[in-house]
Amino acid sequence: MSRFQELQDHLRHHWQPLDAASNILVVPSLSLDQQEMRKIQGSHHYEERLLFSLIRLRNPRARVVYVTSQPLHPSIIDYYLELLPGMPASHARERLLLFSTYDASNRPLTEKILERPRLLARLRQALPPGESFMVCFNSTARERDLSVALDIPLWGLDPELLYWGTKAGSRQIFAESGVPHPDGTPLVFNPDDLAQVTAELWARQPQAQRLVVKLNEGFSGEGNALLDLPPYSGENQAERVQILKTQFPGMRFQCGTETWGNFAQRIQELGAISELFIEGENKRSPSVQGQITPGGTVEILSTHDQILGGPDAQIYLGCRFPADPHYQAQLQTWGLKIGYHLAAKGALERYGVDFIARELADGTWEVQAIEINLRKGGTTHPFMTLKFLTNGFFDTQTGLFLTPRQQPKYYIATDTLQRERYRGLLPSDLLDIIVYNSLHFDSTTETGTVFHLMGCLSEFGKLGLTCISDSADKTQHLFDQVVRILDEETEPRN
Repeated sequence: MSRFQELQDHLRHHWQPLDAASNILVVPSLSLDQQEMRKIQGSHHYEERLLFSLIRLRNPRARVVYVTSQPLHPSIIDYYLELLPGMPASHARERLLLFSTYDASNRPLTEKILERPRLLARLRQALPPGESFMVCFNSTARERDLSVALDIPLWGLDPELLYWGTKAGSRQIFAESGVPHPDGTPLVFNPDDLAQVTAELWARQPQAQRLVVKLNEGFSGEGNALLDLPPYSGENQAERVQILKTQFPGMRFQCGTETWGNFAQRIQELGAISELFIEGENKRSPSVQGQITPGGTVEILSTHDQILGGPDAQIYLGCRFPADPHYQAQLQTWGLKIGYHLAAKGALERYGVDFIARELADGTWEVQAIEINLRKGGTTHPFMTLKFLTNGFFDTQTGLFLTPRQQPKYYIATDTLQRERYRGLLPSDLLDIIVYNSLHFDSTTETGTVFHLMGCLSEFGKLGLTCISDSADKTQHLFDQVVRILDEETEPRN
């Protein structure tokens, strides 16, 4: 841990030159609870989500080392390198090193790397100390161990601070920062205690119709369950507890394969909280994305309106950029407050904050914070893809993304475009469809579609994409067109 801190200090002192041109190790390991990750179809292919990092190769002095559990299809790599504006793909390819553990087991990639001393030796050879740094999807003790083993700093969170990215830790940050958030319970680790603290919440909120029960380390909303409450009629604490115990097994779990028996076991392993469900006829789920630099500066990167699905709109499906102007400035204000509070605790790199926005009777919007993600999330790769492709910037005054020519850009992104009819498509088949139908990103107009998660297609019929255009309407039209063409191309007659 002492050596890890020394490496992080080096990163703080040398960040600017490192970011400009250096050796970058990308470890896209989803070092999260693996039982929760199994709820996500094709989650082992999510290592592809950080392939936007290859766009760093537009800098002719940068080198990228990318490690995956299984080898990536060559067509996928070629696709990303061809996106580089003003750069021959062959030149970029010479500065890209790909490594694989050839291990498809359901374990975090970083764990697999640490088990392979010869692979570690090859990585050390490719990453000169003092001239390299590592990026990852999320930081845990494994990523810290890998940073020390390779003797290069981690551009990411110190794992000692992971608590602040949990459901309970998020609520504490909101309270300390003075940011509005729904009433909720403390963290507990067994169903009986959950019934006790939830009964207290119910007593404080007798008008509540529903509550959300959340595993403390759930991912993409898959660890949430919705609890319907019967009409409150002044029951005492013991009666409320008993009512809740009978209600828990009938909760609507947002993951379709979840059961109360398994959920109750996960409460003992991960902990859980209950939270007031925000009711409203017109609700949205915006988010703000920020970054804490090694120098302690906090900057807002983007605001989004999230696209949610599942039984009760709790599961992340995608996002729209930018967020609605009615509340995007408020998102930035609270995002900065939360960011500086995290920075004071020593947090570093990416953070995201999810909110619930509800339209009130007078047409104004009430916004409350829901949770913090101290990792790269579903809104990270589409925004960074746009940034690297256009070399533009997020204008905090307008809430828009502007290219160097001051042209606003909009996008819709998803990780979950999934159809049974897409199953069996190879990455090369998708590329055929892209080229034939001119669905590729055009660097001249800086509009078009960027695809990802191509490795998910054949087995799961699942695909990710980011549609970029010059207005919200044009972006929606482009997204609809891409989906229509993919559906037409995969009709049985075709």
